[in-house]
Amino acid sequence: MSATETAPGAKTQKIAAALTRYRVLAWITGLWLLLLTGEMIAKYGFDVDTPSWIAVVHGWVYFAYLLVTADLAVKVRWPLLRTVGTLIAGTVPLLSFVIEHINAKKVKQDFGV
Repeated sequence: MSATETAPGAKTQKIAAALTRYRVLAWITGLWLLLLTGEMIAKYGFDVDTPSWIAVVHGWVYFAYLLVTADLAVKVRWPLLRTVGTLIAGTVPLLSFVIEHINAKKVKQDFGV
């Protein structure tokens, strides 16, 4: 086998690893977004003094989510619209959980991971 060839199943292993990273970050992003939503409701709706670091942490987690989602999208060759929709899902409370479930099911079905 030459250096440019890959072992059988190596692509599947890379997709499985990318899918795992995506699923973990989708859940973490979704949970931080729910926390951020609660923080904003408390701050602007009830004038409660809230910690400012929640938004910062969510921002960094969302950035990591963008990276791992783009990585998975490239590996499984998602169309641009599906990729962008998945990236935006991390900005709508609860949507990242739904989209993660749909995407994971589809990738598992298509690639047998």
